[in-house]
Amino acid sequence: MEFFAFDEAYLRRLREGDPSTEAHFVAYFSQLIQIKLRSRLLAPDIVDDLKQETFARVFRKLRSSDGIHQADRLGSFVNSVCNNVLKEKYRVGARQVALEPEHLEIPDRVMNLEQLVITQQTVGVVRKVLVQLPKRDQAILREIFWLETDKEEVCQKFGVGRDYLRVLVHRAKGKFRSAMGP
Repeated sequence: MEFFAFDEAYLRRLREGDPSTEAHFVAYFSQLIQIKLRSRLLAPDIVDDLKQETFARVFRKLRSSDGIHQADRLGSFVNSVCNNVLKEKYRVGARQVALEPEHLEIPDRVMNLEQLVITQQTVGVVRKVLVQLPKRDQAILREIFWLETDKEEVCQKFGVGRDYLRVLVHRAKGKFRSAMGP
């Protein structure tokens, strides 16, 4: 590949949109950008997209009032724009993490009637078994498991210490298991 020396006249023709100068510019830098992006082991379609984005930004900047004014800096400017486009592509790619297959399954928002019936039956059985227990055991199990009352409050309510509450809960659970049967 032959390197081209850019001058002020070339830069002026680019700004003015001269078709032959633009064609030369694109052909010249396409090879360099292609080499740069291919070295990153990117897919050919991604290389083409990044190359087009680089040229679009370069031409936009060339034609703006604060664009390139020194022709000898044109090559480094194209290289810098290409680097920025590539970095943006990597940042976007890092945010787009592939989901696991189970993430694609949308949970069914319809109420599961079978599960609801089973839950209601279980609640009914638990209530029947609780009625068979002594009143104190019923109250302790309700406070701790159903109402999820703080254990310090339960201790105060029943006038027992924390260690003895643990014994009472253990005994009440044993009676509950026995009443449930096998």
